[in-house]
Amino acid sequence: MGNLPVLGLRAVLVMLLAGSLFVQAVMVPLLAADLEEVGGDLAHLRVPVLVILLLGIVTAQVVLVCVWRLVTMVRRGTVFSHDAFRYVHIVIGAMVAAALLVFALGTLLAPGEAVAPGVVLLVGGVGVAILGVALVVLVLRMLLAQATGMRAELEEVI
Repeated sequence: MGNLPVLGLRAVLVMLLAGSLFVQAVMVPLLAADLEEVGGDLAHLRVPVLVILLLGIVTAQVVLVCVWRLVTMVRRGTVFSHDAFRYVHIVIGAMVAAALLVFALGTLLAPGEAVAPGVVLLVGGVGVAILGVALVVLVLRMLLAQATGMRAELEEVI
């Protein structure tokens, strides 16, 4: 893989990680302050929503760090080794955890009249989309396994 795509991807990963840290440090506390003012049907959801949001950001950060490690392995030419599977497994697990968090958020928002049913449906759709991405990564993991096996066979032949 060329140096330019690796540098471009790393720049994007750094921006995303910096943005997620900004959201954690600045935006979530501002949201918490705004949610304190909300009364009525949504007041009891303040803490669970904030916890789900923070855990969701952590899952995204875990994925970003693992992708960074995988890009490093690509640059070094070691991605077709069994060490890469650890990072791919972590990415899949983090994405499944993120989907479960989104489903939990939808479950919290569903009862009552405070949140429109369409919003809850959209949240559920986001959860399904995240699970779909996790399945795509799982399929790519199977391709990595095949490529790693083929590389091992080639090394035996050579």
